[in-house]
Amino acid sequence: MKTLLILAALLINTTFVIAQTTKWGYDASHAKVGFSIAHFGISETEGKFVKFDGTVLSDKPDFSDAKIDFTIDASSINTEDAKRDGHLKSADFFDVAKYPSIQFVSKSLKATGQKKYILTGDFTMHGITKEITLDVIYKGTVVDPYKNTKAGFKLSGVIDRTQWGLTWNGKLAAGELLVGNDVNLDINIELIKK
Repeated sequence: MKTLLILAALLINTTFVIAQTTKWGYDASHAKVGFSIAHFGISETEGKFVKFDGTVLSDKPDFSDAKIDFTIDASSINTEDAKRDGHLKSADFFDVAKYPSIQFVSKSLKATGQKKYILTGDFTMHGITKEITLDVIYKGTVVDPYKNTKAGFKLSGVIDRTQWGLTWNGKLAAGELLVGNDVNLDINIELIKK
């Protein structure tokens, strides 16, 4: 019994030692959470989410130990067309009255090359949570003129919106879908050390 208690104490202490303590926030004025989606099968419509927040915990200089929590305000969608944005906020798509936020919580960040990673995590949208993977490029870390430490990342990936219950669509006379199912994610993030 004494041995078990000693082992338990060692495990607890080890957990505290390896838990990340350095906190980073998102610099929204130097970040973009963008996306694009096929329109009529002949072009792409682009948009972004203007409001988002969260934290990153990471002690390693290359961020390979990062724990990421990221929340998007779904009602902040902006496609430069007020009528379309209103439709996207409605029950046909995001249903922001019922599902006001979109969230990502990381599970792992694995190196695939120099400053390149695969980020895996749980993505919750429209009340549904599924695991996704994103390609990440770490752009580096600098100290700005105001003595703030900042780090930059570019993330990209593709998700099928219908997997999260966003199934509204229509067809043209020739059979082309009005809106594509695949959403291309284009995310640029600048972190600021707290």
